[in-house]
Formats: sequence, C-alpha cells, structure tokens
Amino acid sequence: MVSRRDILSAGAAGAAASLVSTSAWSATTNQSLPETPLKRTSKTGSPITPTSGPDYNPVVTLNGWTLPHRIKNGVKEFHLVAEPVERELADGMTAYLWGYNGQSTGPTIEAVEGDRVRIFVTNKLPEHTTIHWHGLILPSGMDGVGGLSHPGIPPGKTFAYEFDLTKSGTFMYHPHADEMVQMAMGMMGMFIVHPKDPNFMRVDRDFVFLTNAYDIDPGTYVPRIMTMTDFNLWTWNSRIFPDIDPLVISRNDRARVRVGNLTMTNHPIHMHGYDFEVTCTDGGWVPPEARWPEVSIDIPVGGMRAFEFDAVHLGDWAIHCHKSHHTMNAMGHDVQTYIGADKSGVTKKIRQLQPEYMPMSTAGMADMGVMEMELPDNTIPMMTGWGKHGPIEMGGMFSVVKVREGIQSGDYSDPGWYENPPGTEAAEWTGDLPEAPIMNNAQTHITKLENGNKKS
Repeated sequence: MVSRRDILSAGAAGAAASLVSTSAWSATTNQSLPETPLKRTSKTGSPITPTSGPDYNPVVTLNGWTLPHRIKNGVKEFHLVAEPVERELADGMTAYLWGYNGQSTGPTIEAVEGDRVRIFVTNKLPEHTTIHWHGLILPSGMDGVGGLSHPGIPPGKTFAYEFDLTKSGTFMYHPHADEMVQMAMGMMGMFIVHPKDPNFMRVDRDFVFLTNAYDIDPGTYVPRIMTMTDFNLWTWNSRIFPDIDPLVISRNDRARVRVGNLTMTNHPIHMHGYDFEVTCTDGGWVPPEARWPEVSIDIPVGGMRAFEFDAVHLGDWAIHCHKSHHTMNAMGHDVQTYIGADKSGVTKKIRQLQPEYMPMSTAGMADMGVMEMELPDNTIPMMTGWGKHGPIEMGGMFSVVKVREGIQSGDYSDPGWYENPPGTEAAEWTGDLPEAPIMNNAQTHITKLENGNKKS
C-alpha cells in the first residue's frame, strides 16, 4: 500500500466541490466523494494487492504509485484532482507542473476487465479541463474531449465519469482541453485493466511508466509550453536518470514492462542482456503466434507497447531510449562542437581573467560526467550518475534492470550493484596480442592497384 505518510486526505476539500448534474452523470449526482489520496514523494510506491474481486498481480509504477479506490454499490470509485504540483525531476531540480493528486505524472488507475468504474475529477487548475481515457471503449459522452464529448470542467467543479471496462490491457489518461498546454505541463497518467481470468497473461513482476519531455531553461522552474521539437529534458514518469528507480527482478521471474508515450516524438526503448516478446499494443494483447522477438521496441507518439521476458540472466542491465540525446540532461542545442580543436592558446588568455575556466569538449564530452562544475540553481549536469566502476555518462531516459537471486515477492528495494563473477568482466589485457593477418599475393596485388588508383 502507499505509505500513510505519503498520503494526505483531501476529502473535505474534494467534498466541497460541486457535482455536474446532466443526464450523462445523473447516476452519480449528490453522492459523497471518496477521499482524495495525495502523494508528494517521487520514489516508487508499493503496489496495491487486491483484497476483493478477481485476483491479479498489481503493477509497479516506476517513480509513481497506484490510486486507491473504494467500492460503493458494486462500483469502483476513484478520485482524481487536477492541480498545480511541484515535481522533483532529479535531486537538486524541481519543476512547477500541472498534474493529479500532488504529482506529475498522475497516479496509475488499476481495475479489472468487467468492472464498472466511477471516476470523480475535481479541477483545481486556473482553467477548465477534461480527461480522455486513451484507448478505452466507452460511451461517447464519457470520452473526455472538451466541447465534443461534454463541457469542460470549470475551475472549482467536479465531474464524474462512469463506464464499464470492456477489455483488458494498458491504457493512458490525459486532458483533451487546452491539450497543448496541459500535457506540456505534465498532465497524464496510466490506466491498467487486468484480465478477469487471473491466469491470463499473468506475470511475476509488472512495471509501467510513461515517457514525457519538458523544455525548462537552466535556473527556471516552469516548462516552455510552445516547444515543438527542441526539448531539453527527457523523462520517465517525470524523473531523470540517475534518479529513475531501478527495475528490480528476482531470477527466473516472468517480467513485463509497459511503456506509454505522450511526448512529441517516438522512443526506441532498448534493453540490454535480453531478447523479449512484444505482448501488448494499444489495441490489446498480441496472440502468441503473432508475437515477435526484439531487443528494442519503438514506442510511437500517443502509443503503448508492452514486452515480456524470463529473467534468467543475473546482472545489472541498462534499459534506455536509443535516441542518444534522450539520455542526456539539460541539452543545449546551440553548443558548438570543438572536437579536435586546439584551445590551449585561448584557454591561457581566458584564465588571465577567469582562473577557474576549463576548456570542454575538445576530445568528446565524457569529461562532463567526471567534473563537477558550478551550475545555475535548479538544473542538473548534461550527464551524471555513477555506477560501480565510475561515471555512467547517461541521463534522461535511462535506468537499470537489476536481476538477482532470491528476491522476495513484493520486494522492489534496490539491491545495490552487481558483483560480476571472476572471469566475466572485461579488463585490461596485458598478454601478447595476435599477429596481424598476412595477405596473400593476390590480396597484395589488389591493394597496390587500389592505392595506385587513389593516387592517380
């Protein structure tokens, strides 16, 4: 369960919000609202094990949590509050965002195929909002497109969405009102519908996260909402490596990773050490005969993919977006390339005025992972994070899958760095090197001809 210290009851404030009385919501009018759980920390919350209804293995939301519910007259009731939030993107950097129940991204909603759900949405934003239930099959009036499905939810008001969950799978929620602004400010979350058959697609470890991106200038707190392509912070659930929690798995567990994408570009998610099966897309589960093996899976804009694997290989395995700029922080798109440039002369002159000046990037940018340079307030280095053997030189969309022997069910605590068994770790070679291959006469003749042609 989510820690009591992390949850504050906002039920009184929520109950004061008024319900909208229209034919679409008449079944919920005048019913008291459930309490509003709030969570302020950015650590991964413990999964909530079901205590009634069909059994399922709950998901673990990376650096997030699952929204508790109550059951009233057979209906599962949830309460989301859209509001301004402060989110710690990484140690030393906080963003002023919009989200749900104290966080961005919002809490994960979990239910079971066949459930009827009632989701109260209270608006504490300075403008109207809605929620679209991305990928779910439901009545048109519950679809959450402002002005089309229903009126926008005014500030200070509460709407109720009510519908049956007709299929299982991985879905998302986000506004369809002033969408560009509200999604750029961090309003999004995951919606997991478990199969009603407890044995269908069951796994031992089930992880879920959203990819999202921000453009926040160093030293500032609020995202630039007009950015279309040049984002500088790439996050999973509004967290940046090295402050994205690891995916902890016990050896021989069947594990699933669900990834949703609500950024403005695709993300090829690559996991080291394993090949895996793609088992779920936006449309639902992939039949066994239609699955395909991968080591990278591209997550399209507005899409979701889930993949599964048997955790048979012990170790610390990287998992990351394979767009190289997406594993960097605070990207400056106007930075010049100085690789190969001799900056010794200009360095000597600059140090006459600024003795602390350090020339950067003349041999690459790896030195930025080692040096601790003074930074503006509320920003982080372009690459940071240390592993067992030194700087990892990554940031942004990067984490580690940690497979260990004997991890107890329900234990997701970080087991520390993996100790590679003797003889299984790359190291400096001090023995004799193999001799260069000797070309035969025909190869030598061809090489001479090629060299001659190049000279001529």
